[in-house]
Amino acid sequence: MSASPKPPAFDPADPLGLDDLLDPEDLAVRDTVRSWAADRVLPYVADWYEKGELPGIRELARELGSIGALGMSLTGYGCAGASSVQYGLACLELEAADSGIRSLVSVQGSLAMYAIHRYGSEEQKNEWLPRMASGEVIGCFGLTEPDHGSDPAGMRTFAKRDGDDWVLSGRKMWITNGSVAGVAVVWARTEDGIRGFVVPTDRPGFSAPEIKHKWSLRASVTSELVLDDVRLPAGAVLPGVTGLRGPLGCLSHARYGIVWGSMGAARSSFEAALGYARTREQFGRPIGGFQLTQAKLADMAVELHKGILLAHHLGRRMDAGRLRPEQISFGKLNNVREAIEICRTARTILGANGISLEYPVMRHATNLESVLTYEGTVEMHQLVLGKALTGLDAFR
Repeated sequence: MSASPKPPAFDPADPLGLDDLLDPEDLAVRDTVRSWAADRVLPYVADWYEKGELPGIRELARELGSIGALGMSLTGYGCAGASSVQYGLACLELEAADSGIRSLVSVQGSLAMYAIHRYGSEEQKNEWLPRMASGEVIGCFGLTEPDHGSDPAGMRTFAKRDGDDWVLSGRKMWITNGSVAGVAVVWARTEDGIRGFVVPTDRPGFSAPEIKHKWSLRASVTSELVLDDVRLPAGAVLPGVTGLRGPLGCLSHARYGIVWGSMGAARSSFEAALGYARTREQFGRPIGGFQLTQAKLADMAVELHKGILLAHHLGRRMDAGRLRPEQISFGKLNNVREAIEICRTARTILGANGISLEYPVMRHATNLESVLTYEGTVEMHQLVLGKALTGLDAFR
């Protein structure tokens, strides 16, 4: 009887051996994005965060386009046509650098580009998608309003017909990329129901003042969209969808990226805590040698890698065309909630140093407070799952 093969050595960076689930192309995508983030984001992001700015965002967008990270899971029109798992791995690596960078990519690809790709006309696709995939044009996605966040059905932005044209009026709030966007996908009420519009941001009546004084996502451009009788041609409307299923379909795609991305922020915080515990000495020895610290590290590692395994499972289901919106809610609810807890526990291991920008932990923790809220709050995802489990609608 032949001897059983010897298992590989335990790897603290991959304790479950999850890399075995990835093929060489998956690993190549992950390594490319990780290398780009290490070179172009990590040396500077603490300073960007402290100053509350993202300088050179247009250059960063072009670089992200050059590595195929913009609209990467879309096909044609200059898009990379990557798998959902590969897109998820990219989101994880980008958010390990900073949530703001992952948000830039998510809004560009999973919201603005996805809406045009999924619901747009061939003319709209050819006009916008190649330039957005290359990073030449940055896009934003206008759904949330000042008085209607979790209830998009209550939106007040309205588009009315005027001859062959549309005239669009209203306001959108908390819009990533808004002040630097060359095109906005804006959702508005019409006499026929909710419709999406492709709005070039140089149109008269369109403005996008940047929102300042944020204590989260500080290395990100966040804006208000003001639409004051913006006149658009008939061809500006997205022809492929009417009603809330349009924007909600886009949000599902973006939420999927968050399932992965939140684990990147968690991984960065865990790695910072683990490295600190190995070297920081108290009472004559590294704090990683104390039982309470090891218990914290073990619990963090368990939740981190369970979350990555969940993200991978959802990615395979998406690639197979079997992923349901309720399952995305499952992933978003669990992974962001656990990522915040990992950051908080990491902060306790670092002690007072945990609040310093010399370490990434507090930056990730404050960013995740926004990630917990956008693309559906905890409560909304709980109710989505509650309805799926019971068959009873608590939204009404």
